Amino acid sequence: MMIALVLMLAGFVALIKGADLFVDGAARLARGMHISPMAVGLTVVAFGTSAPELFVNISAGISGNTDLALGNVVGSNIANILLILGVTALAQPLTVSKGTVWKEIPFSLLAALMLWVLASDVYIDGAASSAITRSDGIVLLGFFGIFIAYTASIAEPVAGLPDVSPAPAEKAARIALKMIVGFFGLLFGGRWIVDSAVILGDLLAIPRAVMGLTVVAVGTSLPELATSVMAAKRGDVEIAVGNVVGSNIFNVFFILGVSAVIRPLPFNPAANVDMGVMMAASILLFIFMFTGRLRIMDRWEGVLALLIYALFITYLLFPLFSPGVPAVSGS
Repeated sequence: MMIALVLMLAGFVALIKGADLFVDGAARLARGMHISPMAVGLTVVAFGTSAPELFVNISAGISGNTDLALGNVVGSNIANILLILGVTALAQPLTVSKGTVWKEIPFSLLAALMLWVLASDVYIDGAASSAITRSDGIVLLGFFGIFIAYTASIAEPVAGLPDVSPAPAEKAARIALKMIVGFFGLLFGGRWIVDSAVILGDLLAIPRAVMGLTVVAVGTSLPELATSVMAAKRGDVEIAVGNVVGSNIFNVFFILGVSAVIRPLPFNPAANVDMGVMMAASILLFIFMFTGRLRIMDRWEGVLALLIYALFITYLLFPLFSPGVPAVSGS
């Protein structure tokens, strides 16, 4: 067990550091090519904070651990809103732009709703089993293309988006090396996390879906946590919310789309509870924009979000420590 724990810790370190190196290299490359600061921010920031989920899911899909792949994305999206924004709101109340309230947050809710529709073959089509198939993955990628097109159409200065100013020219070899090292950090880190999560789950009799929803999901959400908390401390509170909402959209449409194309993801109808929590979290974030101060997530709302997340984790883990109680969440 100790080896598995060390492997998981090493995986998270390699994954997060790899994402940092890869994104920094990509940003420098983009600036060297005179790509606009807006384009760099929208693409590099979005990919950078979701890269851990992407590489974990690719590793899980290739190795056949589909429960871990689906649980990772659903769990990450829940953690992003309830845990990360909850913690960030405690550090600094979060003021959100009108565009984020009426466009990006509803788009993240659409992503959760579409995922539920595509995964509900048993309920909607009367099929014997449910799965996110390769064709479903293509549909998700199509929605991701629409989101990218929408993002490109509004490519103008947005309050809270970090400015990327021109940097001194850097040798191409150094940038390439940084990106290569970062890529392999992502690749091996993702693989180590999946392997160690499977080993630990089997040793502790924890279903892989639950491992994905908890340990792996929180671990791969650390970049979002770091980005959001630092943005809030700098006063860039808009980017804290935009980072999380954009990451949730990216996770469902792109990461699950790619994962399903690699290997169809069987879906246990029992996991509808987790899907419901993911949709409810997006709805709750939307409601927070109108309770208390308009378009502001206050500290008390952060406390409420953290409390709800604690209850969700308790719901997931309670059967594991209660003999005779059936497992939940697609396990």
